Amino acid sequence: MRTNNRYQIDLRYILPWAVLAILLASLSWDMLFIKLDHDKALARQNGFRQATALANSYAEQLSRTMEQIDQITLTIRYYWKETGGTLRLEDQVRSGLYPLNSWLFVTIADRNGELVTSTFPFKKGMSVAGKNWFEQPRFNASDAIFIFPAETGPRIGKPIIRLSRKLLAEDGAFDGVAWVAVQPDYLTSFQDQQSLGKGDFVTVNIKNGPVLAAKVGQNRDQAQIFYRDNPVFDAFGGAMEEPGEKFQDNEARIVAWKKLENYPLIAVAALSETDAFAAFDKMAQSYRQIAVVGTAFLILFALVGMGFSVHLGWRKRHAENVKNTYRLAVDGAQEGFYMMRPVFGRGGNIIDFRVEDCNERAAAMVGLGKHQMVGRRISDILSEGQRRGMFAVLQRTLETGFYEEEFRVPATSPLKASWVYRRFVRAGDGIALTLRDISEAKAHEQALSNQANTDPLTKLPNRHWLMDQLPTTISHAGSGNRQLAILFIDLDNFKNINDTLGHDAGDELLKNTALRLKSTVRAFDHVVRLGGDEFTVILEQVDMLENVSRIAEQIVKAVSAPFTLAGISDNRVNASIGISLFPQDGADAETLLKHADIAMYAAKAAGKGRYHFYHSHLSDTLVLKLNKEAALQQAVERDEFLMHYQPRVGTNTGKMSSMEALLRWMHPKRGLTLPEEFIDVAEDTGLILRIGEIVIEKVCAQIAEWKSRDLVLVPVSINVSGLQLKSGNLSGFLQDALRRHDIAPSLIEIELTESSMIGKEKTVIDELKAMRAMGIKLLIDDFGIGYSSLSQLQQLDVDVLKVDRAFTESLCKSAEGMAFFKAIISMADALNIGTVAEGVETAEQVRALQALSCEEIQGHFVSRAVPAAEIPALMLKSFLFPSSAPRIAAALS
Repeated sequence: MRTNNRYQIDLRYILPWAVLAILLASLSWDMLFIKLDHDKALARQNGFRQATALANSYAEQLSRTMEQIDQITLTIRYYWKETGGTLRLEDQVRSGLYPLNSWLFVTIADRNGELVTSTFPFKKGMSVAGKNWFEQPRFNASDAIFIFPAETGPRIGKPIIRLSRKLLAEDGAFDGVAWVAVQPDYLTSFQDQQSLGKGDFVTVNIKNGPVLAAKVGQNRDQAQIFYRDNPVFDAFGGAMEEPGEKFQDNEARIVAWKKLENYPLIAVAALSETDAFAAFDKMAQSYRQIAVVGTAFLILFALVGMGFSVHLGWRKRHAENVKNTYRLAVDGAQEGFYMMRPVFGRGGNIIDFRVEDCNERAAAMVGLGKHQMVGRRISDILSEGQRRGMFAVLQRTLETGFYEEEFRVPATSPLKASWVYRRFVRAGDGIALTLRDISEAKAHEQALSNQANTDPLTKLPNRHWLMDQLPTTISHAGSGNRQLAILFIDLDNFKNINDTLGHDAGDELLKNTALRLKSTVRAFDHVVRLGGDEFTVILEQVDMLENVSRIAEQIVKAVSAPFTLAGISDNRVNASIGISLFPQDGADAETLLKHADIAMYAAKAAGKGRYHFYHSHLSDTLVLKLNKEAALQQAVERDEFLMHYQPRVGTNTGKMSSMEALLRWMHPKRGLTLPEEFIDVAEDTGLILRIGEIVIEKVCAQIAEWKSRDLVLVPVSINVSGLQLKSGNLSGFLQDALRRHDIAPSLIEIELTESSMIGKEKTVIDELKAMRAMGIKLLIDDFGIGYSSLSQLQQLDVDVLKVDRAFTESLCKSAEGMAFFKAIISMADALNIGTVAEGVETAEQVRALQALSCEEIQGHFVSRAVPAAEIPALMLKSFLFPSSAPRIAAALS
């Protein structure tokens, strides 16, 4: 009987340990699975956001590309109708409207399908009748542009995508089809392949149709990664998970898409779920290992408890130890635990909840001790408004058994946190509440959001913020019948600062510019940095156009003020501003930004450092400018430049004493082109640095060739831009060229503008000193019309002044003109500086200059600029009669 009693006693105390172990293990695994489900959902949400952002970004870039192509077809249709069907694209190609080796070409077929004109060579009599891209526009009533999948083009032998539009005669009848052909890679050229994982891809699809173009992750075969069948996307945009069987490589993906508003195209971005969930899978593996260890610990703990329970003498002590151990673990936890039970009224309805138990952390979270918390009612802790919300959640938990959420804590709440994670679990007739302070995690999340929307350099909102916020701002303006203005700002000559003073100085300039921009706008306006040296200003609540002009003028003035950068003062840039207005210049963010950008290019073309409002005709001007830039880049790559030389003649000897090297561009279509037509573009794009090196190389090679023929050599002057001086590489390149061609430094002279020499930049000063140390003479070109005055002449460490042609023209027209020229020569003679008169065209001017003892003359009276082959004959020619300077001077006096 004693044995039986002992068995009953052992069984009574052993079973609770087993049950407790099972419950705790179950609870631990439940919590683990809930945690994993939550984290996997977060990973999935992140994948959805990443795929959606990629699809939206690609759709935005694709829309701009399609708008450009669409505009080309509309322009061609307009001119076809205006010219009565006599438009010839070949003429436009020869005029430079379509650069060679373009990324697209355009073709027109007449109403019978016969090719009549194209930017790409074709054979007469070729017909496209019966081809989809001809027949569909021909017999379709729609006036839209038609897009056709890639086919191998018979003329170029490569896959091309055709975009066609019908042409109309004067009476509105069908008169042919014009189409633009581009290679598929062009539609994905702006997508960075480095940003795609191995299993990722982006595509542009015809709506409910095939892929037009694609870019896939590195080292992946396009044919083994896409959808097995053409996907169908019903919504305008969205994201979803797609199973592996839908793809050719059987890999599941998160797919996001966005349809283009004006074109039957869909931008699709697909991210491999293997990559998207890689971090989560690794974390889940770690959690499961921890859970296994924890379960093993619980089993071990239960076994030990069972062993101790067998010994009745140790039962009380063991129970106390277990209780204390559990309490220490719970009270030391970072989460607050509450056990609450409902309080019923007389009618059996719940009127309150009472805290049955809690840990120290739970009590501390409401500013109480545990002994103060246990036994209190919720109504004693929370205010009436907070109590209603809590009661609703507790009632819901009793009904459903479970509830969890991330909860923003009101300022009036007793909880000592700003954000908490709340988990309610029904336990019998009570509720277990877990509270975890997630304020730090939420603050980190907010910091990440701020980081994503803020430019780290200037602390201004960035492009991401702009594209997210601007549509809302436009919507508010539209609903309130208000105007708003978009100012697109580009810093002129910013690249010079980076090239001459370094990127640190460029960053300093950008930060100071941001401060100046913010100081010029109103408190409720927005200043955004798009990237590089581009900024955007959003002016809300625009009542009058004059207010926009006034703010634009203030910005131009503020930015043009000198900057001190890298310890060097008087650094200057200008702001070119393009302005678009809502609603007259566009109804959406993309259109307004594009039109402001176009207007900004117009401001640059008008002379920089100014603002320009958008007008529809500016789009054509922009296309011409971009074509010119592309052609100039091609000219540098193909070396389409040649040199002409203009003699300078000594007034005493009448012989050639030196010459100026002048650049010419042999344009493949327009022929010989003077610098005035392309130097500004070269300066804006930075190509002037490479062109300057080409000029130096060609001049040195030409002098070496004349030297090999034993001709009488004279110095040749080369024009140098301020950018070349500021680059810091000019003297080194000159020295290397002289050495390679075995030319004496005295045979090279450098012509500089006054503005490039006036200043304190160390790089410029060092370059000038280096060239003088080599024995190269320095000349100031067009002296008298720049920054210098006669009083500043002594500060310029130069050898020769080339007096501007404006003073030569007025020399014989008035006594003042003669006196001014005489003053320049007298001052130069006092400083031991030589003089050259530019623009000499008459014998009267020659005689006057001889009388004033001007040393050299240059102009059409002597000779125009001629090719190098004509120079040897001029080297021996006598251009002037012997000087009669003393006699003329006496007559003039």
